[in-house]
Amino acid sequence: MKIYLSILFLFLSSFVFSQVVDEGDLEKGLQQGKEIKPSIKLYKIYTLEKDTTFADTSMSLKNEYKYNYLRKDIFGLLPFANEGHTYNTLNFGLVHKSILPSFGFTAKHFNFLEARDIKYYSVPTPFTELYYKTVMEQGQSLDAFLTINTKPNLNFSIAYKGLRSNGKYINNISSTGNFRFTTSYFTKDKRYFLNAHFTAQDISNQENGGIINTDLFESSEDPYNERDRLDVYFKDATSLLKGNRIFLDHSFKLNKNNPNSLIFTHQFNYQYKFFEFTQPTISNRFGASFSNNINNKTRYNNMYNKVGVGYKTKKFGDLEFFIDDTNYNYYYNSVVYDNSGNILVPNSISDRINMVGGNYTYFAKKLIAKLEISQAITNQSISNIEATAKYTINSDYKFEFQYQKLNSLPNLNFYLYQSGYVDYNWANNFKNEKLNQFSFSALTKWLNASVQYKVLNDHLYFDNTTNDITKLTVKPVQYDKTINYLSINANKEVKFWKFGLDVTLLYQKVDQSSEIVNVPELTTRSTLYFSDHVFKKAMLLQTGVTFQYFTEYFANDYNPLIGEFYVQNEKKIGNFPMFDFFVNARIKQARIYLKAEHFNSAMTGYNFYSAPNYPYRDFMVRFGLEWNFFK
Repeated sequence: MKIYLSILFLFLSSFVFSQVVDEGDLEKGLQQGKEIKPSIKLYKIYTLEKDTTFADTSMSLKNEYKYNYLRKDIFGLLPFANEGHTYNTLNFGLVHKSILPSFGFTAKHFNFLEARDIKYYSVPTPFTELYYKTVMEQGQSLDAFLTINTKPNLNFSIAYKGLRSNGKYINNISSTGNFRFTTSYFTKDKRYFLNAHFTAQDISNQENGGIINTDLFESSEDPYNERDRLDVYFKDATSLLKGNRIFLDHSFKLNKNNPNSLIFTHQFNYQYKFFEFTQPTISNRFGASFSNNINNKTRYNNMYNKVGVGYKTKKFGDLEFFIDDTNYNYYYNSVVYDNSGNILVPNSISDRINMVGGNYTYFAKKLIAKLEISQAITNQSISNIEATAKYTINSDYKFEFQYQKLNSLPNLNFYLYQSGYVDYNWANNFKNEKLNQFSFSALTKWLNASVQYKVLNDHLYFDNTTNDITKLTVKPVQYDKTINYLSINANKEVKFWKFGLDVTLLYQKVDQSSEIVNVPELTTRSTLYFSDHVFKKAMLLQTGVTFQYFTEYFANDYNPLIGEFYVQNEKKIGNFPMFDFFVNARIKQARIYLKAEHFNSAMTGYNFYSAPNYPYRDFMVRFGLEWNFFK
């Protein structure tokens, strides 16, 4: 119900504000004797780093790849059977670490928008975008967005993404919501800039633990071709990740006329999260329990402040020094005692971290280079060095180099976790994780390619200590040896007449003493498509076939109790083709999508999995649209 109320609100808001703005535009247009139609490049979208793009209403292959629940290209991610559930990570290069400890429960955060994911806007007229897509069973996926500039220097946006999908398996319902509100403001003399947002997000999944008998799935004989006939491990387990955030980023330039001036910056971020796992009926799969009803709830709040002073110059770049303060609490409502009455597992971790650092950015005609260094001045011994350089020859040739040396604190659920299951209680003291990373990318008219090389030390991961796929005793483990990771990614799109072929190849190699970081050696996606205008150029039609594949490997498995993937070396998945057939159409600002997903599933065998015991998606036909309104 809340999804439809949000859609109705955005429609009404768009209508009301369009009347206000259009009347002013109409009066101005009448005075000038012409109708005003702002350029699409005036509808700006930008990030905190001031990377700017424009509203995109085109029908392109890039937009086809982004037409999904996460609203981005998910090459390197393997979705689970139901929309709104988690993703297995095929591309280890997508795994990023932060210098500060995060909440953890990473398998539940793919659709959780962090502060860096929020976009800000500047538009000449109200701009609305509606996204709709059918789901697996009895539900829908909707994303509605509206942004307006009440003044040229003041913008507001409001958006809500909601999903409900029953799925095809027992106990597999997904229900999620992402509310966003943003505002941007700058003074007329452009000395003061402000970006702020508020988010309220909840991600709820029924957790079935996967199917028990994979042989029945792989045979898919009647009645097991109806997926709700397959027995699953958990019939009444549910996970919920919920969080709110208030964010503010603003700056003030001391001198309004001189391009060489001091600038003062401040960033504030407060967020509260909790992860809850409930299971009224206990399962032997997780071992012994303290009670007959599992209700695990982990809470977390974090307040972050960063204050900086910089000096901007026109010729020599920008220099900034900053100090930040992080104060967090990660906690439960009880403690765990051993048989002697001593505290075995405490109920909280609280800490304060202060860091100092600086960054320097140099701008030349074709070069942008940036160096950032930060170091803790409290007793956590963490540090980060990042260097980037972007060199643009012209629109056909762009090159980028990145280096990072990171000494970071582990996620908090590695340190502390409490559960109603006996084996899922721990309090640890781990070393900092260390990372050295090099990456280089080249975008040319001949080929787009990137290389990434990582060196990991004291890497933390979750492992099933029983080494039995039917019994899960998953605990955090720290690897005391070095892991070397290499990836090479190449992409090329070739167009001939009205046809196009887009090919992406990812090669990965890991050098390690034990199988800790497991990745498929080869991952690929290829799309052959046809596009042309039809109906006297009133419609742009695009149709084609997408092929995806990854080689067989020991994929990480999913543990819903802790909301994490864990390392396993008992069962391989992969080596199955995935073919999708799509027909897309664009009529003015409306884009219509129709796709037959994994249509080869019955022809190439039912050995497709997103994780051991978790099947990938069967063949299904899905429909949806994206619609933009500019007033």
